[in-house]
Amino acid sequence: MLRIGLIGFGKAGRAVAEVLQEHADIHLAWIARRSPPRSGDPFPDLQQSCTSSDDYAQLFDSKPVDALIDFSSPDSIEAYGPPAAARSIAIVSANSAHTPEQLALAQTLGRQTRVLCSPNITLGINFLLIAAKSLKKIAPWVDIAIVEEHFRSKHEVSGTAKRLATALDIEESSITSLRLGGVVGHHEVVFGFPHQTVRLVHDSISRHAFGTGAVFALQRLLEQPAGFYQLEQLMLQHVLTQLAEDTIPA
Repeated sequence: MLRIGLIGFGKAGRAVAEVLQEHADIHLAWIARRSPPRSGDPFPDLQQSCTSSDDYAQLFDSKPVDALIDFSSPDSIEAYGPPAAARSIAIVSANSAHTPEQLALAQTLGRQTRVLCSPNITLGINFLLIAAKSLKKIAPWVDIAIVEEHFRSKHEVSGTAKRLATALDIEESSITSLRLGGVVGHHEVVFGFPHQTVRLVHDSISRHAFGTGAVFALQRLLEQPAGFYQLEQLMLQHVLTQLAEDTIPA
């Protein structure tokens, strides 16, 4: 059974905790958060307050885990990353908007353990990314635009949309952002051909999608040697392996 530590307990973290609890082969050992537990919070017995590398080092030693799943904030990896890597604890970071310095740290940690960083860890958005890159390779001259919709209080441009723009080699000015009510997350890549239009669309209906994606990412990550990975990369590897097996004659 895999022993998992969850970092972050906002809306996404709570949904992920519920998904982890549904898996018989996963033991959610603890939940680390910066603020103290509040009355009425779910999983009160699992919550730990951690704000520094020393806090995490003590937690890792007192309650060992095989892997971490991080849904907190981009800078959290600076606190838990070094002590986790020193103990060969695998890391799945699902935070968006990592700075170049934080990504460089994650890559450095990959020399000691397995590290995966993806701004959107849902299975659907990573499949969309693979499909979009494939279509761009087929028609590199096609016009491309990205539309992203999120809940009203999200002020910054979606990190997933920026990741899509980078992967497709288009300017961030090609991203249109809409903020509407309680939309969880909508991403659309529009390909404009001379005589047709192709739209690749992904909608997050519930934050629980992050949990299923995190479990998939963790399962694929633990099959790899130490290194730095993205979910898109591991998913493509998995798809190609499955396709190869399907085409082998019986």
